[in-house]
Amino acid sequence: MLKAFLLIVVGLAGDPEHGKTFQKWGANLAEASSRLGVPPERLVYLVDQPGEGSKNVNGPSTREEIGKAFGKFAKEAGPEDLVFVMLIGHGTFQGGAAKFNLPGPDLSAADFNAMLAKLPTKQIVFVDTSASSGPFVQELSGAGRTIVTATRNGAEQYAPVFGGFFIDALTSDAADADKNKRVSVLEAFNYAKTEVARAYEKQGLLSTEHALLDDNGDKEGSQAPGVAGKDGKVSPDGRVAGILSFGAAGAGLPNDPKLRALYIDRQALERELENLRLMKESMPAEKYQAELERVATALALKAREIRTAEGNK
Repeated sequence: MLKAFLLIVVGLAGDPEHGKTFQKWGANLAEASSRLGVPPERLVYLVDQPGEGSKNVNGPSTREEIGKAFGKFAKEAGPEDLVFVMLIGHGTFQGGAAKFNLPGPDLSAADFNAMLAKLPTKQIVFVDTSASSGPFVQELSGAGRTIVTATRNGAEQYAPVFGGFFIDALTSDAADADKNKRVSVLEAFNYAKTEVARAYEKQGLLSTEHALLDDNGDKEGSQAPGVAGKDGKVSPDGRVAGILSFGAAGAGLPNDPKLRALYIDRQALERELENLRLMKESMPAEKYQAELERVATALALKAREIRTAEGNK
């Protein structure tokens, strides 16, 4: 039976606001891992501050610990198994090299490529949600690899909001387009891309991030995998990503329809608050403060509404 292995790496936060958001993303994915078909013994969850995150944390997100995680997967995973790697944090692009920021020495795309080459599995899903992650596609692309990056090149250097929506897709039922109780990598990508566009549009901002997906090994990621372009040609990417899926999202919400709707509304407001914090550098200060106050107030009111509804049950 095919087994899935999951490595979650929450890299260097840089500041408390980003740290809180990145830790939450990582914790949400780690806590949902069993429902996605990854039992605790096949999960490695590394964070920049080991005292934070959730009970699932295995250690610090250092170069050494990441190497150990790949070594563990190389020993335990078989040829027919799946290895899923999720990077959450900041990235940089300098001197022609893209790197993921860690406490201590960073890891470049080439470093990760060397680690991936040691895995015996025929299917690897590698998702880099950091800024300047686009060059990871060119470096990591290959047979049996599905590569997703939050940006299309190294020049998109603002912190992306893509990662939060991609994890939302995996841990809820919102992205399950075909309603089969499983979320494919392609469904998660399309959902996150749509929500990113909506988030920027809502703030009246030009998007500073454009996600890519490559799953055919040609080192050219697509912003619209499986979709025909203006020339009528369909992107060669998306066929494998549409098959690779993780099961049973949507757990953890109340069964009561009214209460469930309130929880979903709260989650949407929490995501909007996180997005605002990530977009802070690209927004006028006055607009940022006004939007922050608006969302924070709406979130407080929604929390009160939930408490009232739960008290009446």
